Amino acid sequence: MNVSRETAERIAIYEELLRKWSPKINLVSPSSLNEAARRHFDDSLQVAALAGEGVQKWVDLGSGGGFPGAVVAIQLAETQPDTQVILVESDQRKAAFLRTVSRETSVRFKVIAERIEAVESLSADVVSARALASLEKLLEYMSHHAAHKGRGIFLKGEDWRNEIKEAEKTWRFSYEAHKSNTNTKAAIIEVGDLNRA
Repeated sequence: MNVSRETAERIAIYEELLRKWSPKINLVSPSSLNEAARRHFDDSLQVAALAGEGVQKWVDLGSGGGFPGAVVAIQLAETQPDTQVILVESDQRKAAFLRTVSRETSVRFKVIAERIEAVESLSADVVSARALASLEKLLEYMSHHAAHKGRGIFLKGEDWRNEIKEAEKTWRFSYEAHKSNTNTKAAIIEVGDLNRA
């Protein structure tokens, strides 16, 4: 995707760290490392593109190798530098990797190394997640961690329509499905107006 030179340089540092750490702590699948730019970074940059104006706090859940959270932080460091980005990742080794990414790219974001359910409400304007759980479960997390008018932005695979139908049994919400630029059958689901059904 089109990014500034500074953002591209930071992503290059990040990708180098990913290649170095991934064999030791399984940050991403070995097969996806060879196409990390498209599979992980571009995938995450399209999430950052949905930020909109005035996001004060962005929370990424189950961040793993930092997708999309750390990439969102890198992009917003340039476009919305006052946005606080928080990554929640319970695996201590992955959390250490994420802190290294923050330090080496000179992009400040906070890493909370606890289980999502154990973290007090973070009252985020945006809650994001990728490859973490079903949409129904993600909405449960969102109900806890999003501010009153907060949004959820979730990367979903080919089965996203069925996930929405399942989630509607438990939740009432509005949503917009954005077509993924990296997988024509996948979607980025932007959720708002969340209430229990």
